[in-house]
Amino acid sequence: MGASSVLLFCLPASPLAQPWSVVGGNVISALVGAACVRWLGHALPLPALAALATALAIGAMFSLRCLHPPGGAAALTSVIGGPAVHAAGFGFAFGPVLTDSLLLVAAAIVYNNLTGRRYPHSQVLAHPNPHATKDAVPTVRLGFQPQDLDDVLKRYGQVLDISRDDLEALFLQTELRAYQRRFGVISCGDIMSKDVITAEFGTSLVTAWRDMRSHRIAAVPVLNPARRVIGMVTQGDFLQHSGLDDYRSMRERLLEFLRPSGRSHSEKAEVVGQIMTPRPKVARIDTPIVDLVPLMADAGLHHVPVVDHEDRFAGIVTQSDVVAALYEHRLAEAAPAAASA
Repeated sequence: MGASSVLLFCLPASPLAQPWSVVGGNVISALVGAACVRWLGHALPLPALAALATALAIGAMFSLRCLHPPGGAAALTSVIGGPAVHAAGFGFAFGPVLTDSLLLVAAAIVYNNLTGRRYPHSQVLAHPNPHATKDAVPTVRLGFQPQDLDDVLKRYGQVLDISRDDLEALFLQTELRAYQRRFGVISCGDIMSKDVITAEFGTSLVTAWRDMRSHRIAAVPVLNPARRVIGMVTQGDFLQHSGLDDYRSMRERLLEFLRPSGRSHSEKAEVVGQIMTPRPKVARIDTPIVDLVPLMADAGLHHVPVVDHEDRFAGIVTQSDVVAALYEHRLAEAAPAAASA
């Protein structure tokens, strides 16, 4: 149980630390050990019986896809635990081993989720398509493909103590770092827009909509009095909250949504803070723009607020800014090569 605790609380993302691995691995291994004692206990010496029980437990965990290293100790304990464990028989597996494993998993679920770690660590796509189509997200269309990783893992033929989605995410981050080292560092502070139209929580919907329309922008950062980013409001937020699913009456619905109710208390949204997306993704002035590529290309973000070292709003970076910066950077690199040719 102590060894299981190390995996559950220190390596919760490991495939060896998932609930089925912990409960199944420990209980099945203890059952294998108890079976060896019952049916082979008088035919083999204790060291040979212990080795056989451990080997069979490992095979059972592999077959049932619940590999858990401390399971070997559960099988071993069933053999060398002494008269009390031998007398308990299969009850040892369904009693203390099962109970303690379930309690450990329950504690790990509470602890890991309170500390911001996903547990159980289910397999998810490293970069799901935000548009719910079958196309791969842009960042993996030219780099390595998920199928490439699957093929390599099959040929590798060994168990890895890391989940497949984490491994894919690490490779993608490595690609970005290699690109950054090769082509230099352009930071968000270099390309961001600084003269930005912003709003506050209490800015009226009419004012925010007019600002967006007059400046031809699709999103506005929402700041608190200390100029810290508390949300983002986009044209999509206006359309969503105004219920514009009936396009024949879109203009009338939008006007009705923007029109103040004139009452002090109303269920109708009237200020930006009621329709904004809270706690948006932000970047820092010194964040390399390559770090924004997954957010914009894969997650579908079109605008990323930029904050300074005091977390105060400093500007905004759009998809157009990133595309233009990468284009100009590659163009500047190509010019000396063309001149020498």
